[in-house]
Amino acid sequence: MSSEKIILGIDPGTTIMGFGLIKVVNKKMELMQLDELMLKKYDDHYVKLKLIFERTIHLIETYHPDEIAIEAPFFGKNVQSMLKLGRAQGVAMAAGLSREVPITEYSPKKIKMAITGNGNASKEQVAKMLQSLLKIKTLPKNLDATDGLAAAVCHFYNSGKVTLGKNYTGWGAFVKQNGKRVKE
Repeated sequence: MSSEKIILGIDPGTTIMGFGLIKVVNKKMELMQLDELMLKKYDDHYVKLKLIFERTIHLIETYHPDEIAIEAPFFGKNVQSMLKLGRAQGVAMAAGLSREVPITEYSPKKIKMAITGNGNASKEQVAKMLQSLLKIKTLPKNLDATDGLAAAVCHFYNSGKVTLGKNYTGWGAFVKQNGKRVKE
């Protein structure tokens, strides 16, 4: 009996949202989709968030992923950038949660480590390793798409293992794990 699973990986962003889908059949990965949502041309941050939500819903309804892996925002010095990135991630997560797709978030270091064996690898190194692993003919110009794909591959590698990522199976689970963040 063959086991099959589809994993959607998302690299959230308000300029470019990268995403990749893999199908896992009998513990072997194959690339389904690798793309990005370009948001540069929109000035309104709320329009960007709406588009991220809609694209994520569209991906879920088109490919029916069993799980979503999402890159967690890294802690940078620019607070405004962090807030925008957190909102983008939250909107993508809300789309998945609204369709009851389990979500796991991974730190950028954990994703890089899973793909290249080096938590400080460059985007280019991650992309090249994915190109080799999944036999991708041509890499995209922007590497946000491969970052999204890397989240999916990281999740596949971590399936069945105890992870440091956070898992959310629905709104209830999110609220339970983030009680201090929820206001009544």
